[in-house]
Amino acid sequence: MNKIVINFCPTGMIPTKDKTPHVPVTPDEIIEQVHEAYEAGITIAHIHAREEDGKPTWKPEIYEKIFTGMRKYCPDLIICGSTSGRIFSEFEKRSAVIELKPDMCSLTLSSLNFLRQASINEPEMIIKLVQKMNDYGVVPELECFDLGMINYGKYLIRKGYIEGPFYWNLIFGNIAGFQASLPQIGTALNEIPQDHFVALAGLGKNQLTVNSTAIAMGLNVRVGIEDNIWWDQEKALHASNIALINRIHELIKINQKEFKSSREFGALGFYNRKGNG
Repeated sequence: MNKIVINFCPTGMIPTKDKTPHVPVTPDEIIEQVHEAYEAGITIAHIHAREEDGKPTWKPEIYEKIFTGMRKYCPDLIICGSTSGRIFSEFEKRSAVIELKPDMCSLTLSSLNFLRQASINEPEMIIKLVQKMNDYGVVPELECFDLGMINYGKYLIRKGYIEGPFYWNLIFGNIAGFQASLPQIGTALNEIPQDHFVALAGLGKNQLTVNSTAIAMGLNVRVGIEDNIWWDQEKALHASNIALINRIHELIKINQKEFKSSREFGALGFYNRKGNG
C-alpha cells in the first residue's frame, strides 16, 4: 500500500494577516500551528520566517527560535528551511538558515517569474547553496516550476553535486510555469527517475486538484496556506492550515492509501546527516 508524505507549508512569503487571519507569522504562531499539524499527521514542515512586522526575513536568530520550538514539540518532524531568492539575493542571507542544520532546505532549480515578482536563481547561486547544504548535512528539497528545472536538477545529480536521497517538489499553477493539467503533470512525472520521491503542489485554486491527483497516483503532497489561502473554489471561505491537513488525510483514506510518518521518511536518509547541534 502506498504511503503518502505530507509536506506542510504553513506561512510562505506572500500571505499576510490582512489577506487571511489564519496565516501564522510570529515564531510562536508558526510553532503552534506546526505542532497542531504534527499531531494531525505531517511528515515535513517547510518553513519561512517573518519579521515582527510580518515581512519575510532571512535572519537565523528568528529561524532558530522556530526550529527550537518545533524540535521541542515535534521531536521527529523533518524540518525544511527556505533559501528562497524571491526577495533576498545575497548568498550569505539565503544560505544562513543552512547553518542551523535543518534536515532539508529548499532549492529552486532556476530563475522564474511569478505574477508580480521574479525569483532569481543563477547557476552559481544554486551550486553554492547545494555545496553548503552538503557541508552541513542538509538534504536539498528540489523545487521545480517547469521542465527546465527538472532537467537542471538531473544535471546536478549527474555531475555529483546532489548525492541523494532525492526529493522533488513539482509546483503547478504558476502563471509562468507548469499548469495544473493532467498532460503537464504526466509530462513532468515522466522526467523524474522512478526511485526518487516526488511531491505535487498546486497554487491557489489548483491546490485541491493537484493534491487529489497526487494521492490517487500514490505520490506525495505539499499543502498549506503558503500556496493557497482559500478553502473553496468560490473564494468564500478562508482555509486554516489544520483544515487543509485534515482534508489531505480524508483524501488519503478515500484513496485507500496510508500516511508516511516523519520517522519512516527520515529513516530513508532525510534526517540531517550531521546532526542538529
